[in-house]
Amino acid sequence: MLRIKQILAAVCLLGVSAAVPAADTNTFNAVFKTQGDFETVRDTMAAAVEGQGLKITHINKISGMLDNTAAAVGDAKKIYLNAEQMEFCSATVSRQMMAADPHNIVACPYIISVYNLPGDARTIYVAYRKPPLGNTPKAKAAFVAVDKLFRTIIQDGIQ
Repeated sequence: MLRIKQILAAVCLLGVSAAVPAADTNTFNAVFKTQGDFETVRDTMAAAVEGQGLKITHINKISGMLDNTAAAVGDAKKIYLNAEQMEFCSATVSRQMMAADPHNIVACPYIISVYNLPGDARTIYVAYRKPPLGNTPKAKAAFVAVDKLFRTIIQDGIQ
């Protein structure tokens, strides 16, 4: 709980964003939440990606896929109201990451997920997979740059 309070205090002091980190209980993903309309948040996130000079190469319609396959897997429970992922890459950051270790190719493309849940259409979550720590100083620096890119995009997209 103390960690969440520290993060919220830092965000307030910096005045960077209206986005609030959701409870961060695992090391796999970073989840932020905001209030609004799904389409509006999704579109502002896409604009934030493009605002970094990056091109979205693919949109994954996750909620549609889950809804379409629910009967086939025998589970009709609705997981998301809306859920989409934006795939993109940064030539500069990706090159730095792969130059540090060519095996880092698996960290591309970068993906930001935007979604809302049944029962609360106005709370929109924006999330990404946290980059690994890296196994060399160069890889560590590269993954810090990847994480910074994600956070910059999210801060720009949720205001």
